[in-house]
Amino acid sequence: MLKRISALVLAGLTAMAVAACGSSGSESGSDGGGSGGGDDSITMGFSQVGAESGWRTANTKSVQESAAKAGITLKFSDAQQKQENQIKAIRSFVQQRVDVIAFSPVVESGWDTVLKEAQNAKIPVILTDRAVDSKDTTLYKTFLGSDFIEEGKKAGQWLVEEYKDATGTVNIVELQGTTGSAPANDRKEGFAEVIGADPKFKVIASQTGDFTRAKGKEVMEAFLKSNPDIDVLYAHNDDMGLGAIEAIEGAGKVPGQDIKIITVDAVKDGMQALADGKINFIVECSPLLGPQLMDLAKKVVKGEQVPARVVTEETTFTQEQAEQVLSTRQY
Repeated sequence: MLKRISALVLAGLTAMAVAACGSSGSESGSDGGGSGGGDDSITMGFSQVGAESGWRTANTKSVQESAAKAGITLKFSDAQQKQENQIKAIRSFVQQRVDVIAFSPVVESGWDTVLKEAQNAKIPVILTDRAVDSKDTTLYKTFLGSDFIEEGKKAGQWLVEEYKDATGTVNIVELQGTTGSAPANDRKEGFAEVIGADPKFKVIASQTGDFTRAKGKEVMEAFLKSNPDIDVLYAHNDDMGLGAIEAIEGAGKVPGQDIKIITVDAVKDGMQALADGKINFIVECSPLLGPQLMDLAKKVVKGEQVPARVVTEETTFTQEQAEQVLSTRQY
């Protein structure tokens, strides 16, 4: 009987010890901000801007494929270019206790409240592709993406070189990205900074085309009606530029000749137009951020230090360069 009682006590103590280990593991997972119960699995909540362009579609594909390859469970949400949808998605991710949240902000402002909720839940946040303008940089761990101001500068530098011998006014129209978004703000700023040094460069019209081909065409049609003497179009992405090409051709003008065109992204359709001479210069903005994002996610979930800013490496393309690389473009 004594042996039986001792065995029962020992079994009880063992069960308590196992329960205590399990509880400790669960709390650790909670402190790390997620659903992990002590194993190495990671669940990421990812809120995408939408599917407004070929660039965005390629970006989504890169994130999804990279998550699968890295063994990370991805909870994906499409915001359809609406900030309120992204805020709802982030709050849903917090409620689901994901391990890490990543998102590409529709606009720069208005994120502090929801990011504070994620921080209070101890869920790390990674910004991808676009930044926020919050003064509290502790609300996110890192920002992975392009230097949009530098992209605008590259566009301006090509223009300055192209028209270095021109003596008259160079009339420029600008198709901006989504109003309030980081790439729209920064690409405009960088471009304006470079061309502003020479008074012959004059932006005679500037309006948002929402990064879409349809809107780019619509706005360019309006530009052409109100401004008959346009020398240059600067479009904040390829898709708006491609829409503008349709409008230019519809007006009986030759894109790339009658109106020089500069765009940003270097998606395959844009590169084809560049190779065909309809676009004159493209500044690359790579959407293939997935592998870097998954690497950063693993590190922040483990509590490792990561750089506050991770800039992607990108280049520019002329017509000749586009012809050389077009067949190997992944997006």
